[in-house]
Amino acid sequence: MSANTISIVVVGNGMVGHHFVEQITNHDKTDSSINYKVTVLSAEPRLAYDRVHLSEYFSGKTADDLALTTPEQYQALGVDFHLDAAVVDIDKQAKVVKTQSGQSFTYDKLIMATGSYPFVPPIEGNDQPHCLVYRTIEDLEDISTSAKVSKTGVVVGGGLLGLEAANALREAGLETHVVEFAPQLMAVQVDTGGGRLLKDKIESLGVQVHTQKATQRIEAGQTSRYRMCFADGEFLETDMILFSAGIRPQDTLARQYELNIGERGGIVVDNHCVTSDPDIYAIGECALWNNFIFGLVAPGYTMARAAASHITGGDVEFLGADMSTKLKLMGVEVGSIGDAHARIPGAQTYIYENQPDGVYKKIVVNQEQSVLLGAVLVGDTSDYDTLLQYALNGIDLPENPESLILPVTGDAPSGGLGADALPDTATICSCHNVSKGDIIAAFDGGACDLSGVKSCTKASTGCGGCSALLKTVVDSELGKRGVEVKKDICEHFAYSRQELYHMVKVGKIKTFDDLIAKHGHGLGCEICKPAVGSIMASVWNDFVLEKPHVALQDTNDTYLGNMQKNGTYSVVPRIAGGEITPDKLIVLGQVAKKYNLYTKVTGGQRIDLFGARVEQLPPIWEALIAAGFETGHAYAKSLRTVKSCVGSTWCRYGVQDSVGQAIDLENRYKGLRAPHKIKFGVSGCTRECAEAQSKDIGVIATENGWNLYVCGNGGMKPRHADLFATDLDDATLVKYIDRVLMFYVATADRLQRTSVWLENLEGGLAYLQDVVINDSLGLGDELEQQMQHITDTYQCEWKTAIEDESSRKRFRQFVNSDESDKNVVFVQERAQIRPATEAELETLVKSGKGTEQIIDIVELA
Repeated sequence: MSANTISIVVVGNGMVGHHFVEQITNHDKTDSSINYKVTVLSAEPRLAYDRVHLSEYFSGKTADDLALTTPEQYQALGVDFHLDAAVVDIDKQAKVVKTQSGQSFTYDKLIMATGSYPFVPPIEGNDQPHCLVYRTIEDLEDISTSAKVSKTGVVVGGGLLGLEAANALREAGLETHVVEFAPQLMAVQVDTGGGRLLKDKIESLGVQVHTQKATQRIEAGQTSRYRMCFADGEFLETDMILFSAGIRPQDTLARQYELNIGERGGIVVDNHCVTSDPDIYAIGECALWNNFIFGLVAPGYTMARAAASHITGGDVEFLGADMSTKLKLMGVEVGSIGDAHARIPGAQTYIYENQPDGVYKKIVVNQEQSVLLGAVLVGDTSDYDTLLQYALNGIDLPENPESLILPVTGDAPSGGLGADALPDTATICSCHNVSKGDIIAAFDGGACDLSGVKSCTKASTGCGGCSALLKTVVDSELGKRGVEVKKDICEHFAYSRQELYHMVKVGKIKTFDDLIAKHGHGLGCEICKPAVGSIMASVWNDFVLEKPHVALQDTNDTYLGNMQKNGTYSVVPRIAGGEITPDKLIVLGQVAKKYNLYTKVTGGQRIDLFGARVEQLPPIWEALIAAGFETGHAYAKSLRTVKSCVGSTWCRYGVQDSVGQAIDLENRYKGLRAPHKIKFGVSGCTRECAEAQSKDIGVIATENGWNLYVCGNGGMKPRHADLFATDLDDATLVKYIDRVLMFYVATADRLQRTSVWLENLEGGLAYLQDVVINDSLGLGDELEQQMQHITDTYQCEWKTAIEDESSRKRFRQFVNSDESDKNVVFVQERAQIRPATEAELETLVKSGKGTEQIIDIVELA
């Protein structure tokens, strides 16, 4: 007997509509008694894509990168899909929908996933060219086109979407402004204090913010394309205006065909997402549940699951959703949880603000101070996961609730929650509604590791914000089941990096072949070889291009330079502490001019030279070394830079010689190889011009010596460094840094920054202080001796390389020829070279011009 068939038509293929398709087709695989015939009608010219990360389109991502599915994937699922298929008619009696092209589709169940549209305020002149919205990839293409003929852009709207749009304009290279009607940015998510700090941080990134501005009309400008005239009599001139002042539910179709609509818009639905017609569902931003529209993707996904469950006879309901959110806007971390504005009667607040570091944290608790009601985090969201679990699960607060947001110093306990403290109902992944209980069930069902849990629950496959918490819960559950949480570095070594480090050191092993013969198997791989190479460099400090070691290095270490996007390399000599003589500056200029290298001053107070072909590296370094330069190790997992201010030598605020200290520290640690790159900063006073508190090792001068900060990070996942010790003399400062760095080298995981190492170190900062200051493990002398060995055996790797004929032979573009690579093409822009893009290369080929040359960008226009 053939299976019953239910025809489902999905109107709209945004993120929520696509999630419904995934849910219903997945059920179709598990229930053979009913066949669900799914038809998707997308008004857009493409299938579902990730709107959450739209701004990344301007930083290099393509439409394909943002895509959530492909035609091939839908075909494999048996989904019939139609693009550019806006629905214009619904016949509820006949159960038929029609598209603007005249196609008709019958349905048993109709899913309205029409989403929302950008609200454009009714401002005179808002419909002119270059007055745009920010919603779809087509919108981004219009913005990109406009940006090419614009210098200034304004975003109308300072909410979450408005700041995302501002980032898009900034990424497009425009002078960017944000105009907001309210007194602050993100007024829905953050309070006044958080809004104030957010404004300061956004403006520090070069985006100008104008709050309490009501735009009355848009007219022709005098210095720019348009002039925005405000109600207070002021004006702002701009070339482009981007409206991002909120969204409105896309309910026109439902309104036209008499589905119940809310007073302020939105298709009214029940807990199953059923509308006033029992065969029509509404999900996502077009749906109104309990008089509320949910503008985040996670609630939309829950709606999609509820609708799919109802159709397939399940019991999943939509009962509202937590609107807490954690995001990063232009690099600024923002978190909002629950009652962020303390509106619940009896609510009380704790606030921590650190203006110098740009951090604002607030928690809202009930009158009894026993339950967390809400929170606001700006500048540092590291506490977000913990606070969210307290709020969502009603977990009893610690005796001193303020400990949840105050910095952990000395022996103060952390307010963090372990996995065991979470109830089974705790939501771990809000995008896919995965609870701790679901993770436990995944293990019961046969999952045996993190990837298995991800595969069967989809946890951490949405926005990815729960990945750290997910791993904690998975590791905890594995431990409870008696399963060892393996930390094997790879399939060739059943050991962690720390264990391999000790094997190399204790066993006096000096080659990879000896190590794998004694403690591993196979031939090794791209994971273990560089890791072992780094370990041996850390322990023995041998030349990395010597025959036993060179095969272990990655591309950058092999050629002692960072490979760039067109196959050329960067040349980065060390400039200790940022101090350089005029003669050395002249040499850098002469070398850059002779080899026509792109030249840039870095944030670490060095000068980078880009565009050197591999065969040019030895003569370039010969000239630099002859002038007194050394390798800057920019290619290595080692000490990179020691940034400094001018200190007491020049600055009227300086209390110590920060430049001299920075030079001494850089010269001491410049040869240290480590699990990851290391950066220092030395500031001559507490004004902190060297930004030492965002470095792996930070040193700040005081009237009585030096304050030492450790394990900061200003990179992809910023972390404020912890104050380790105060008022140190020079000798004690060096002793503590020796011990911290060598203990890090000995105990960190592969490719682990010091910031992550400290966060994972059992006992945290207090334990590290005990090991280093109190010498609790009795390792102090040994750690210092190891560092002294590194210092005593230092060699400039480039000097060694150019003096060794066998090493120099490596620096040829081709093994059997001394010729250069003719496919390396540069374009001249702003009086310097840069790699030609693919489009520019195609232009050259079509024009018949040779490729081994530098083309002025004007010729390509």
